[in-house]
Amino acid sequence: MVTTRKSFDQHIQEVKDEVLVLGSMVEQAILDSVEALKKRDIEASRKIMELDRHINDKRFDIEHRVMILIATQQPMAHDLRLLASILEIAGELERMGDYAKGIATINIRMGDEPLLKPLIDIPRMAQKGVDMLHRALTAFVNEDIEAAKKIPAEDDEVDALYLQVYRELMTYVMSDPKTIERANWLLWVAHNLERVSDRVTNICERTIFIVTGEVKEISTSYDELESME
Repeated sequence: MVTTRKSFDQHIQEVKDEVLVLGSMVEQAILDSVEALKKRDIEASRKIMELDRHINDKRFDIEHRVMILIATQQPMAHDLRLLASILEIAGELERMGDYAKGIATINIRMGDEPLLKPLIDIPRMAQKGVDMLHRALTAFVNEDIEAAKKIPAEDDEVDALYLQVYRELMTYVMSDPKTIERANWLLWVAHNLERVSDRVTNICERTIFIVTGEVKEISTSYDELESME
């Protein structure tokens, strides 16, 4: 069934709105997972794992809506790039939700073990990653290519925090090898948060693709350093 342009635009807007809802769910899951870990709140972590099911359902609902629009409207050019990118972005958001679930899982598996150290840089990583994600989704909805180009540069701040966490944890391990398991738990938490900001970069790349039709990888300073090693 072919709809009018006005009706098609309305359907597109509804799908965009659902992407923002999914993004909001993921943002909250990330922040809550770190807060639960900080407080060693096992029950809160279990709720995050339950929320992950709703995040997955939301992603699949968005994909279903997009596939129907592609099949019934046969979009071309900008519209097709937009719908294809929504599929990609929904997948990126669902993976970020998995990172929050992973942090919740770590908190549960730690049982009665205390944190190796107070959490300082890890909450900063979470806050920075969520802030980047929120602005990246705003850039996507508004098709703001300039914002999409600038946001990935902030990934360096998250990478720097990750290295700080890594170095600090290694000092604990070198001082007392018995702390290696508790250090590894926190290192995995930091790793998950570092991956969040990486996926924010992917969202920004899709926004640029929607507007320009060009598929270009956005490199950060840390990416360039790694490629030289």
